[in-house]
Amino acid sequence: MPFLYSFPRYLSAKKTVDDRALNAHVWETLHQQMPEQPRILEIGAGIGTMVERLVEQRFISSASYTAIDSQVENIHTAQQRLAHLPESINLTLEAIDLFDFIQREHTKQQWDVLIAHAFLDLMDIPATLPPLFSLLKPGGLFYFSINFDGVTTLEPAIDPALDAQIEQLYHQTMDERVTEGQPSGDSRSGRHLFAHLREAGAQILAAGSSDWVVFAGEEGYPADEKYFLQFIMETMHRALAKNPALDEGLFSDWVAKRKAQIETGELVYIAHQLDFVGHAPD
Repeated sequence: MPFLYSFPRYLSAKKTVDDRALNAHVWETLHQQMPEQPRILEIGAGIGTMVERLVEQRFISSASYTAIDSQVENIHTAQQRLAHLPESINLTLEAIDLFDFIQREHTKQQWDVLIAHAFLDLMDIPATLPPLFSLLKPGGLFYFSINFDGVTTLEPAIDPALDAQIEQLYHQTMDERVTEGQPSGDSRSGRHLFAHLREAGAQILAAGSSDWVVFAGEEGYPADEKYFLQFIMETMHRALAKNPALDEGLFSDWVAKRKAQIETGELVYIAHQLDFVGHAPD
């Protein structure tokens, strides 16, 4: 199936969804703990919406900020999007695989703050945390936000039994995802992070829910959130299109009805997630 949507535009459309979702207590704890003139590393940085947010909300006014992402098109978009940042933000953008970056940098330099936004639930978290923390100074600050935690809700119901089956199978694709021969997903990453972080020797300072809630008002969906929903629906369609547990005709009809609900502003989308802030091992 050809994917007809733009991932950078999806990330841009997602910003207003994330702005509402980010847990206020965890966010404020990050603000309180942020060092002066910090050296910040963001992994899976996408098109740069997090550094934008940190500058807009005055969490940082002078900082060295390194942002990496494996997708070249995301970094190109970030370069254009972030051209307006103040000169006091020394920004480095690089398209590179995370583990290639870790291998190159872990003995060369360390950062004060590590950010992973809507990213860790794509990884084998227990295997990834120790090398990630090697990039932080001992006791450095981490902020891990929008970690999916096992609930996808689409309203109104079409067929409750079919809706539940599709949700279960969609989450199963996350649990079974393999990238380059390695496990790379967990549909309950959020709740599992409590144990994973403690096992890695980290200290959790604050944690809380950061649910996506998208619905249309009198003037339709806010900002570009209609596109966000279209992208989510296309992602679900692609993930399950050839699943032998689903009747192909029933599933195609279900997708068509959900897409029609987006067009009319009827669809409500909710995804449960968790945010964390804390200190890396000493």
